[in-house]
Amino acid sequence: MVLLNNMKSLMKYCKLCSMRGIGQYHTLSRLFQPLNVKPKDATVTKDQAISISQKLLMDTGVISLRSNGMFALLPLGQRVMTKLIKLMDTEMSCIGAQRLSLPLLTSGNLWKKTGRWESTGQELLTLLDRHGKEYVLSPTHEEAVTNLMSEMYPFSFRQLPLRLYQIGSKFRDEMKPRFGLIRSREFVMKDLYTFDGSEEAARDTYEEIGGAYNRIFQRLGIPYLREPSSSGEESEVPSPRKMVYDVYRKASAPMRRLHLQGDDEDDVNEPQTSSVSTWLASPVTMQRKSLPGKPPLNKGTRVGHTFLLGTKYSKTLNALYQNESGKPEVLQMGCYGIGLSRVLAASVEVLARAGNVKWPWEIVPFKICLIGPKKGSKEGGAASWVGHLAEVLSSTSALQDEVVVDDRDRLTIGKRVMEAKKSGYPFIVVVGKRACEMVPMFEVLDCVNDESQFLSHKMLMSWASQLS
Repeated sequence: MVLLNNMKSLMKYCKLCSMRGIGQYHTLSRLFQPLNVKPKDATVTKDQAISISQKLLMDTGVISLRSNGMFALLPLGQRVMTKLIKLMDTEMSCIGAQRLSLPLLTSGNLWKKTGRWESTGQELLTLLDRHGKEYVLSPTHEEAVTNLMSEMYPFSFRQLPLRLYQIGSKFRDEMKPRFGLIRSREFVMKDLYTFDGSEEAARDTYEEIGGAYNRIFQRLGIPYLREPSSSGEESEVPSPRKMVYDVYRKASAPMRRLHLQGDDEDDVNEPQTSSVSTWLASPVTMQRKSLPGKPPLNKGTRVGHTFLLGTKYSKTLNALYQNESGKPEVLQMGCYGIGLSRVLAASVEVLARAGNVKWPWEIVPFKICLIGPKKGSKEGGAASWVGHLAEVLSSTSALQDEVVVDDRDRLTIGKRVMEAKKSGYPFIVVVGKRACEMVPMFEVLDCVNDESQFLSHKMLMSWASQLS
C-alpha cells in the first residue's frame, strides 16, 4: 500500500513537472553569481592592469581569481565550458575521434627519454612522491599517450587510423601569469593525438582535422587566423604541416595584442609563429602580409595548433604497429590542441562591446533573460505573465534549459536590463507596462543587433520557435 501511494505521488509530481515546466528555467535569485562591483572613482595601478576579458568575466561573476594565475569557473562559466566541450565532442565524433582520460601525473622518466624534462625548463611542474619517484603535472600528454600505445603491440594496421582525445586541466608554472584565462597556470585543453601507418595517411589525417578545426571556429563565429608555425620542438616536419590558430578582434575594430613579446617562446606546445598570415574570418578569406618598411603584424590570442609529429615520440618510446606483412613498424603521430579556457576568454575579448560581454551563440550561458515588473510598480499586475512566459519559452526545443528569469523584483526594470546586457544574454524579454494592455505586448531586446520590438503572446511564441 505504501509503495502504491508513493508511485501515485511520483506520477502526480511528474505530471505536474510536465505541465508547469519545473526545472526547465532558472532564476537569478538562486544563481551563484558574485558580481565584482568597483566604485566609479576607483583607480587601477599598473600592476593591476588586466585584459578586457578578465575584467568582464570577473565583474559579471563568470570566473573568480583564487590565486595568482588560478581561477575558479563559477556556475555561469561552467555552463559556457560545458557547451564548449559539447561542441568539441560533436566535431571530434564527426572525424572518428574517441575520447579518453589520461592521468594528470606522468612519469618523469618518460619526459627524460624524450628530452623534454630538460628542454621545457622551469615552466614544467614536477614533484616527488613519498618513494622518491619523479612525476610531471602534465602541460601536454604526448609522452603519456605514446607510452600507452607502446604497450598495445601487436597493434594491427587494420585498427588504423586511430584518433584519441581528451578534455581536461593542464598545468604550467608561468613566471608571470596575466590576462586572466588567456595565460594562467591551470588551463582547460582539448588535446587530440593521432596514429597512422604511413606519412601519406598522417597527412590525410592532418587535412581532415584541420577542416574540423575550421568548422569549430566558424561555428563559434569569432574572427580567427590559421597560419604556419615556425620550427618548434613539437614537430620534425616542414612548417606547412605545423599550423596554429589565433583569435583576433573583428576587422572593423582596432586589434589588441594580448600576449607580450616572447610569450610563445616558453610555451610547451605553442611555438612561435611565422610572419605570413592568412585571415579566415568567416565568411571572407583574405591574405595579408607584412609590407616592406612597415612594423610586423600584431599577433592575436593563440588558441590552438595542428602539428604532425612524425616518429619523434613513437620511435623514442617504441610505439609500434604490425603492418600488412606482420612486421613491426613505427607509428606516425600528430598532435592537435585547442585551449578551451583560452577560447572562452578570447571570445569575450574579441566580441565585447561598450563594456558588455558578447558570447558566441553556441556557448552563451543562457539565450533568453526574462525580466518582470518591479514589485509595487504600476505595471506590477503583469507579474503573473513572467512565470507563464518562462515555462512556455523553455518548453520549446531550442530553449530547453536556456531561459533565466531575473526575479529580483526589488530592482527596477532598467537596472536589470543593464545587468543582463553586461552579462551577455543575446535576448532580453521584458514584461513591462505594455503587458497590462488589452492585448498584452512584450518587449524583446536583441542585444546582438541593438534592436528592440514589441510582440504579442502569439508573435513571441512564433519568434521563439525560430531560434536554433
